[in-house]
Amino acid sequence: MLNYFKDYPADLSLSMALDMGANMDEVDRACRDLRDHGPRPGMDEADAFFEAWVGAGDRLVAAAQADEAVGHRYSAAEKYRRAAIMYITGERMPEHDNPARVEAYDRVLHAFGKYLELGEVNCEKVFVPYQGSVLPALWVPAASGAAPAVVHFNGLDGTKEFLFLTGFGAALNRRGISVLFVDNPGVGEALRKHGLHNFAEAEIPAGACVDYLEGRPDVDPDRIGMVALSLGGHHAARATAFEPRFKLAVCWGANYDFAARLRGRVAGAGAQPSVPHLFKHLMWVFGTNTMEECVQATRDFHLRGILDRITVPILITHGEEDQQIPVSDAWATYHDCVNSPRRELRRFTAEEGGEQHCQIGNMSLGTDYMADWIADVLGTGSAVGTPVQDAAPVR
Repeated sequence: MLNYFKDYPADLSLSMALDMGANMDEVDRACRDLRDHGPRPGMDEADAFFEAWVGAGDRLVAAAQADEAVGHRYSAAEKYRRAAIMYITGERMPEHDNPARVEAYDRVLHAFGKYLELGEVNCEKVFVPYQGSVLPALWVPAASGAAPAVVHFNGLDGTKEFLFLTGFGAALNRRGISVLFVDNPGVGEALRKHGLHNFAEAEIPAGACVDYLEGRPDVDPDRIGMVALSLGGHHAARATAFEPRFKLAVCWGANYDFAARLRGRVAGAGAQPSVPHLFKHLMWVFGTNTMEECVQATRDFHLRGILDRITVPILITHGEEDQQIPVSDAWATYHDCVNSPRRELRRFTAEEGGEQHCQIGNMSLGTDYMADWIADVLGTGSAVGTPVQDAAPVR
C-alpha cells in the first residue's frame, strides 16, 4: 500500500482510489501541498483531505461538461469516472454530519451516473425491495442468457460505486457471471438516503437480494453466490449460514468477531482505524447515540457457533499484514466451516503483494483469484487449484 501521506486512513483511501483507477498525477496535484505542509491552521486534517479531493473532482466535472458540450461523450464519460473516484475518496473522510459531505455524496451519484450514461457502461442502477424500503444496487449482467450471479455486499464504510470501479464486476462478467453490487444497510446510499442501519443478521437483506435475483429472467436461480468484503467477512459467512439458496460464499477479508474487536477499541486497544472519527462513524452506521449503545447493538456481530451451518463452498481471502483485522480471524473462520465441502483460505503475502486489508493497494490480485474461484464453483470457468495451507493458525 502506497505510503504517500504517512497516515493510515489517508493512505488507505488513496490506495482505494488507485484501485478504482484514479490518475496519480491528478491525485498528486490535488494533495501534494496537503502532504508536504499539512492543513491550514485551524482546519481538521480529515476536512483538508476532503477539500483537496472534492476540489479535484469539481475540476474534472468542469472539464467533462466542456467535453459534453461539444459532443465528446466518451471523453466526458472518462472524466466523470475519475471525478466520481475523487468524490468517493474525499466523501468518506470527514464526520458524517458535515453538511459539505452530504452535498459531496450527491456529487458522487451524479458523476457516476453521468459516467454510466455517456460511457454506455454495462451497469444499471436498480432498487431491491426491502422491508418497506429499498436497497440501492448496481446490476452488472453477464453477456447473455440466464447466467449465474453473485450478491456483493459492502463493508463498514464502502459504497456500491467503489465496488464497481475496482473492476471486480468486469472480471466476473468475463467468466460468465453477473453481479449485484449492493449498498446493504449501514453503508452507501442505503444509509445516506434511506436511513437503513447495519445489524448482524445479514441473511435478512441478503435474502431480499436473492428474492430480487430470482425474479429476473437473466439469472440462473440455482447458481447464486454471496460475496462481501471487510466487515462483510461477517456478512458473507453469516448470510450463507442462514440463507440456503446461496451456493457459495466469499469472505473478501475475514471478520470473525467484530463485537470483541469493537469492545477492545472502546477500551483503548485495537488496530488501525479505516476512517478518521471512527467512533462517530460507527454510531452512525449502527444507528446509536453513544458508544455504549453501539457496543450493545453489535453484540451479535460474531461467527462463533454459526459456521458449521455452511454446507456449500466457502473462500476466505486475507492479507497477512492486514492492519485492521488479524489473520487469526481468517483461520478461525476457516476452521469453523467444518461442513463445507470446499473450504479454502487464500493468504496474500508481502512478497507477492495484496498483503494489506482486502488486498487494497493491489486489489486485482484478490479480484482475479476470487473471480476464478467463483467461476470454478459455479461451473463457468477452469479450476484455479487448491492453495497451500499452513499447518496451524498464526495467532
